[in-house]
Formats: sequence, structure tokens, C-alpha cells
Amino acid sequence: MVTRRSLLAALAASAVIPQMLRAEEFFDLDWVDLLPASDTPIPQAFRGLIDHDQPPLSNQQPASSGVRSDWNGQIVRLPGFMVPIDQSASGVTAFILVPYAGACVHVPPPPANQLVFVTTETPYESRGLYEAINVIGMFGISSMRTYIADVGYALSADKIEPFRV
Repeated sequence: MVTRRSLLAALAASAVIPQMLRAEEFFDLDWVDLLPASDTPIPQAFRGLIDHDQPPLSNQQPASSGVRSDWNGQIVRLPGFMVPIDQSASGVTAFILVPYAGACVHVPPPPANQLVFVTTETPYESRGLYEAINVIGMFGISSMRTYIADVGYALSADKIEPFRV
């Protein structure tokens, strides 16, 4: 016989288990996975430092060749580097995830299909722009413009952690 206490415990567990599964079951993505099949990644030679006396870096962002919808609504893990958008003393709650260190800060932004706008309810204590991280959460297409660059994707982070293979 099911008691009220065991029924309440089962309901509470059913609310927690999907969140646990959500953070543990994901698709591993790489930045090339976000490009249309006909597109190629930005060559390393174009990732060099630039003269900061020039116009804003956002003016130098290459056009995007489109986005892919393959992982829209899926839980994914994507490695990258953080460019903070919204931060406080407790940490960063919104940022642009970029494929290489210094993107959008020391070099022109990559195309929009190589940028992911990330939001998190739990502030992340960043160790700086050169900290490699993994972000796990719900992924989707989201065409948006920030003061730094145009962004092609969004990710609602369930988990942000230092980069691990």
C-alpha cells in the first residue's frame, strides 16, 4: 500500500531526477559542428592580435554563412572561452562563449555562427578570459546583437566547469 509519505517522496524524486539526467546526458559538440556543411573554420592565422586604436572590433566581424538547427532544443556540452556580458561580485551570469582565447576582446569577433550567448542562474566565478571551460545545457538558435558582436546561438547553462576532455 502506498502511503502519503512514500507518494510525496516519489514526487520529489521525480522532480529532481530529470534535472540530474539533464546535466549528465548530453551531446558533445565542437565548434566545427556549428558551421553549415559548406563553411570552414577561421584559420589560426586570422586569430592574431590587432591594433586597438582601430575602429571597434564588432565592426570587423565577418558575415555568418548561417546556423545549424541539428541540436536545437538538445542538451549539449561545448568547450570554449568566456567573454563576460553580465557579472557581479558573485560571478558571471551572462557571457558569450567563444571558440578561442581572446576572441571578441583582442581580435575581431568570429562570425555569429561561432558565438554562443550563455545565461546561467548560478553565477560562475571566472578565473579570467583565458580560462577554458565546458558549458552544459539546453542549446538553441538565437540571432541576437550585443555590443560586442552578433551571436547566432544561445545556451541555457545547467553546468559550467573548467575544461575537461
